[in-house]
Amino acid sequence: MKVIFLKDVKGQGKKGEVKDLSEGYVRNFLLPKGLVKEATEGNLKTLEKQQKSEERRKEQEKQDAQELAKKLEQLTVKLTGKAGEGGRLFGAVSSKQVAQALEQQHGVQIDKRKLEMEPIRALGVTQIKAKLHNEVTATLKVHVVEE
Repeated sequence: MKVIFLKDVKGQGKKGEVKDLSEGYVRNFLLPKGLVKEATEGNLKTLEKQQKSEERRKEQEKQDAQELAKKLEQLTVKLTGKAGEGGRLFGAVSSKQVAQALEQQHGVQIDKRKLEMEPIRALGVTQIKAKLHNEVTATLKVHVVEE
């Protein structure tokens, strides 16, 4: 019996997959638990439409991330901190501070977890990578000056 998986079933198939399974297993176990539905023509067309809309959504997310990356490449975030001799900061600049400053200065919201950086402990310009999408990474400049 051909079925479409609605959820991942260990050892059988993943969500959205179409497979041929034994009728008893499908009727007695998978259907009552709502894990699969029968692979009729209508259900197959619905599945195809869902997959196409999911692809379009993912492509749109990627394009949005690329546009944001271009914008971030041109920006410089300025932060201030107290420093001692040799330009060493007292404390450090964290990804949270960078994300907040980016939003305040340029109006760009980005999650602090997307910034791949070590805490900044010195004055000057530092380049930080921002992972915006699986395939899109941007470089952001952070300029730390003394108070």
